[in-house]
Amino acid sequence: MASFPLPHVLLGDGPHKVIAVHGWFADRSAYAPVLADLDLASFQYAVVDLRGYGEAKDATGAYTTSEGAADVVALADRLGWDRFSLVGHSMGGSVAQRVVAIAPHRVRRLVGVSPVPASGLELPPEQWELFSEADRLPENRRAIIDFTTGGVRPAAWLDRMVARSLDVSDAKAFRGWLDSWAREDFHDRIEGSTVPALAVVGALDPALGADLMRRTWLRWYARAELTELAEAGHYAMDETPLALIRAVEEFLRADGEDGDAS
Repeated sequence: MASFPLPHVLLGDGPHKVIAVHGWFADRSAYAPVLADLDLASFQYAVVDLRGYGEAKDATGAYTTSEGAADVVALADRLGWDRFSLVGHSMGGSVAQRVVAIAPHRVRRLVGVSPVPASGLELPPEQWELFSEADRLPENRRAIIDFTTGGVRPAAWLDRMVARSLDVSDAKAFRGWLDSWAREDFHDRIEGSTVPALAVVGALDPALGADLMRRTWLRWYARAELTELAEAGHYAMDETPLALIRAVEEFLRADGEDGDAS
């Protein structure tokens, strides 16, 4: 299928270009808690909506990470960004890694925030049932969010996260994306990549935490780094926004380029 013009918002006018990709439970509003405090003099961020979410809620597609990656590269082309960095949360981390697989020469730095590994995520039968029915059962979405944030977040916050998820996602797309990010294994496409790659995880997240990153991300990327945020679970943008900004932007700033060309 042809690439789709991803809806997006541009923030800042810095020389280092960054594309931010959201996860399974939200559109680009997932990044709302961090936007006011980004370094917009050093970076320019394009924060996107994937197919089936936000302004692209009605967009048809295969709802796969490979399709999402093609859409991201097409957006970079439209923006005139030859070189750019990527930030991807959860499912968006899988999409970002797909970009590395198809266009490694264009990626300056890669950041995964609680990223799904390029091997997918093996879910036991009972967890698969929970996830696979979350498209139609709000209580499943709430249980997943509660579990992946350590069971310590306020009920009102959980309810708000579920309400947002239902509002900004198309149910068919939501279900379709699951099959791709959870079950597709493309780690052979990125294994040995020299793109600098940071995984930021939350200590309260039992699903996509430091141990999993050590078995996957740190083994596959030749220039991998790992940062664990002690007070965060799976949703660091909401839980520890300032700590997340510092971890991400310090890593991006370590790139010595002063423009898009290498």
